Amino acid sequence: MRVYLGSDHAGYELKMHLVNHLIKQGHDVVDVGPHVYDPEDDYPAFCLHTGAKVVADAGSLGIVIGGSGNGEQIAANKIDGVRAALVWRTEIAQLARQHNDANVISIGAREHTLDEATAFVETFLATPFSGNPRHARRIGQLAEYEAGRPELPALPEN
Repeated sequence: MRVYLGSDHAGYELKMHLVNHLIKQGHDVVDVGPHVYDPEDDYPAFCLHTGAKVVADAGSLGIVIGGSGNGEQIAANKIDGVRAALVWRTEIAQLARQHNDANVISIGAREHTLDEATAFVETFLATPFSGNPRHARRIGQLAEYEAGRPELPALPEN
């Protein structure tokens, strides 16, 4: 599987670990950057490009990494077609794929050990989308909104 990875300085060490680990696992890995450690770099460009590459490459998945993972997830989700999920447990990585067909995960490198983060990634890559009609319907609703940017859907009346 092709996997795109992008980070900032806070996620650089974890990104490099994952690049090497995933190559050893037989994945086609694309390191979007940064390619050198720079304590002053900014995450948006790396995450935006990672997301854009995933969307342009059907069947691929992406990983964005920063200190907390929050900003990286927000940045990746700015790309139409990206469904990025912030992951903090293996169960969340699994649910992100099964229920949301997430194509990008975000990890906070300062929040997890290398082993924990590696387990998140392995679970994410190994888990397929469930195809459950209710999950597919919800994803479709978001994609429709994203494609046309119509008015917000009406809220149900209680």
